Amino acid sequence: MPRSLCGPSCRLPAVTRFRALLAAEPDGTPARLVGRAEDELGDGDVTVEVAWASLNYKDALAVTGRSPVVRRFPLVAGIDLAGRVVESPPGGPAVGSYVVVTGCGLGEDHDGGFAERARVQAGWCVPLASAEEARWAITVGMAGFTAMLCVLGLERLGALDGHEPPVLVTGAAGGVGSFAVALLAARGAHVVAGTGRPEEAAYLRRLGADEVVARADLLAGPDRPLGRERFAAAVDVAGGPLLARVLTAVRAGGAVAACGLAGGSDLHTTVYPFILRGVTLMGINAVWPDPTVRAAAWARLRAELPAGLVGGVAEEIDLADVIDRAPQVLDGRVRGRLVVRVAPAGTQRPDRS
Repeated sequence: MPRSLCGPSCRLPAVTRFRALLAAEPDGTPARLVGRAEDELGDGDVTVEVAWASLNYKDALAVTGRSPVVRRFPLVAGIDLAGRVVESPPGGPAVGSYVVVTGCGLGEDHDGGFAERARVQAGWCVPLASAEEARWAITVGMAGFTAMLCVLGLERLGALDGHEPPVLVTGAAGGVGSFAVALLAARGAHVVAGTGRPEEAAYLRRLGADEVVARADLLAGPDRPLGRERFAAAVDVAGGPLLARVLTAVRAGGAVAACGLAGGSDLHTTVYPFILRGVTLMGINAVWPDPTVRAAAWARLRAELPAGLVGGVAEEIDLADVIDRAPQVLDGRVRGRLVVRVAPAGTQRPDRS
């Protein structure tokens, strides 16, 4: 038996107190870093010693309280986590092994990844080979996972067949957008990276973008029910007016994978792209995907993410930094991914299997 594992259903020693970052509350109570006890952990049959989480757009909303994404209080924020299993039921992930969990209500109605201990359901856990892979997996995290779900969805519709016209990615300099650009480029698509930060053009080209276009240029021109067929497909993280404009520019039979609302939750459009061009608007549910789709997405991410990409899109911060960095995420001032070091420095155990 590997030295780091004590069996499939045993328990490693409990901790007395651990750090946890609670979401802001509707009564005006701000997000705060607190000490918690293990008996305060929520429901679940697997306990994870969290090493890593990441700061996503939805996390930033929860931490700042700008939008009601959290459904119960108090709640630990953080929609993904990776770490070492310290307690598990028979048939669950082995104690001492590493797992990643994304979505599944974390940080919404179930305590999430911004705590040194988390309790989750065994069925939510994706097994990992080592502590090193845990760091890789959380850098990919919910953002990369969502991007891959978009690619899988567009593939199912045949929207990525052929290489002309190009595929658009909106919000391309953000977390989901960065991975979408890289994944689409890796499979041979001609990628147009749309961004509100044209100064990130060099970064986007390193990810594989063939063209970089400013968000203002995508929105420019008359607001018509149908425009020129510029794109074969699109991955949209913006929603709002930009998504409405993108729909008018997709070719006949094309598709748009919608996975975000950074530009607004309202969608004012017409039926013309759908009934005259047969465009498909496909919503991406990254929180509760089918388990077979979840497994397929992670397998594709392992196989297809370009070597060296993951480290190049990530900045590492401490759990204590999350409150200050969250507004920057909402204001579009963060490139790529913010990886959160949850376990205190020096406590992240190397893999010894």
